[in-house]
Amino acid sequence: MTQFGYTMMTEQAGPQELVNHVVRAEEAGFDFSVTSDHYFPWLKEQGHAPYAWSVLGAAAQATSRIPLMTYVTCPTIRYHPAVVAQKAATMQLLSRGRFRLGLGSGENLNEHVVGGGWPSANVRQDMLNEAVEIIRALFDGGYVNHRGEHFDVESAKLWDLPDRPPPIGIAVSGAQSCEMAARLGDLMIAVEPDAELVTAFEEHGGMGKARVGQLPVCYDPDRGAAVQRAHEQFRWFGSGWKVNAELPGPPAFASASSYVREEDVARSIPCGNNPEVFVEAVRPYVQAGFTEVALVQVGGDAQLTFLDWAEKTLLPALREL
Repeated sequence: MTQFGYTMMTEQAGPQELVNHVVRAEEAGFDFSVTSDHYFPWLKEQGHAPYAWSVLGAAAQATSRIPLMTYVTCPTIRYHPAVVAQKAATMQLLSRGRFRLGLGSGENLNEHVVGGGWPSANVRQDMLNEAVEIIRALFDGGYVNHRGEHFDVESAKLWDLPDRPPPIGIAVSGAQSCEMAARLGDLMIAVEPDAELVTAFEEHGGMGKARVGQLPVCYDPDRGAAVQRAHEQFRWFGSGWKVNAELPGPPAFASASSYVREEDVARSIPCGNNPEVFVEAVRPYVQAGFTEVALVQVGGDAQLTFLDWAEKTLLPALREL
């Protein structure tokens, strides 16, 4: 049976609000939660970007059941992989075994801030591959020394390790990343219901491993208000990840999406309060073979009303799938 998750989207709410939201999501019956890890919002209208790992630590203490996961952290430029391994191990301990480490090759939007430049896509994939190998080695315990093409590690050791290391998820967008996710990851992460990604993941050794997707939605009793809010805050979404990974900041996303109309957004993001519309938007993920789907409610101020509605109406309808 497909599981349904809630997204703590750091780009659209402050740290205290994000923790309050995931507490309510646990009460509402969501099966898991995921958290974005950004230094910038996509658009200035979203207005937030707190440090995701502090939010996760607070969420681990404020909740008791709901699994937590980064969706996703880039362990190559803004963070060194040895530091990511330490953060993830600590989160697994704080959450008492409820944490999964989602990793990806990142976006220029967040990684440019340390002044290290923005490599080509192939180089970014090579960096991610090397980073995951380092993280795996540190999760195994003992001292790690590494001299690689992109990273050096000097006598690193994690002194606080959980009995079970956090499962590692790897974001995919094509054949190369599917092979890496199957070889080095415990689960696959994607943001589109592409059955070919699932097939490629399974063909390279991912059979039986979880496949996690994500879908933006915009609940509001007033569908017109939902469409307007989705356009204001999520009009960037339709550009595709090959474009989104390259743009350097909110002004660039505002420019790239300046000709996107409200009706364009409404075609790709379910809006309003008709549960059947939301179910039909989720259905392609289930049909493509995803085992988990995380929902992103658009609008930081609209989370609690969405969660109330999800508990009473949406989640029961989704369980029918």
